[in-house]
Amino acid sequence: MRIVEVIADAKHLNTLAAMARFYGALDFWRGGDDGAGRHSVRMLVPDEARQALTDSLQNLLEGDSAARIVILPVDAVLPRPQPRPEDEERRKEQAVAATREELYEEIARGAKLDSNFLLLTLLSTVVAAIGLAEDSVAAVIGAMVIAPLLGPNIAFAFATSLGDKTLLWQALRTNAAGLGLALALSIGISLIWPVNLNSSEVLARTAVGLDDVALALASGAAAVLSLATGLSSTLVGVMVAVALLPPTTVLGMMIGAGRWDPAAGAALLLAVNLVCVVLSAKVVFLAKGVKPRDWTERNRARQSMAAYLSFWALLLSILIAIILARSTRLL
Repeated sequence: MRIVEVIADAKHLNTLAAMARFYGALDFWRGGDDGAGRHSVRMLVPDEARQALTDSLQNLLEGDSAARIVILPVDAVLPRPQPRPEDEERRKEQAVAATREELYEEIARGAKLDSNFLLLTLLSTVVAAIGLAEDSVAAVIGAMVIAPLLGPNIAFAFATSLGDKTLLWQALRTNAAGLGLALALSIGISLIWPVNLNSSEVLARTAVGLDDVALALASGAAAVLSLATGLSSTLVGVMVAVALLPPTTVLGMMIGAGRWDPAAGAALLLAVNLVCVVLSAKVVFLAKGVKPRDWTERNRARQSMAAYLSFWALLLSILIAIILARSTRLL
């Protein structure tokens, strides 16, 4: 449940009141004039009606640069509202607890390329390199938790669902910067520091099996589900399950040491994780009905969907074939 606050011209007040009733707002109240002819209207809206209401509000206020729509969190409502039959029906139809706009804000933050992202990548790479070299599981897990590399990949899948080119290129740029920094730093660490490349933690990231494919697919789907259902705290567990940083770090250290066969294994694991996360995230966004608001953009996104899924499925098939070929060669 959220409070949807609308700040708009007084001429919209009657329409807003009608919309609150139509979309099943549990309560509706308004503030006074702000001196510029605008009024603040608040609606207490159940989760299942929020996306439809938000879309209608954007259509109503489109072109009005002075209007604002603000979605506020609600910790509790007392007395507790009783479920209504129409709410139950909407809940069955509404697959996503968070609105498209709420998801966008949260996911876009994970794709932002700034000093914090680069610093977290740098620090997590150093921690990962030490943990891998010293065979410290705790240090490796710590690096996996603080590494911000999962965010840009989920943002990429989300951007393709909405046909948002700006977010798509931002996600690609951030992902390339993060992986590039981690790889360059780990190569440098291997060149200047005598790293133990025979530890079990290092060797575990040079072998890839079909179980790694299944794990990456399941964890990528879990990451999106945790966001879509408003349970983003579970992302910490997902970040540990699908770790992009350790194989990147192992790849860099193996390259720095000139050990090309183990480096190929680490590169394969990294590629599997990347492809699986993006593919499973896209499938979940599709299943949850995440799509553009505008009909034209929705139609364009639908047309590109088959090509997108086919491309990533083909990539995954190629990677699985390589995994099977490597396992046969190693037997």
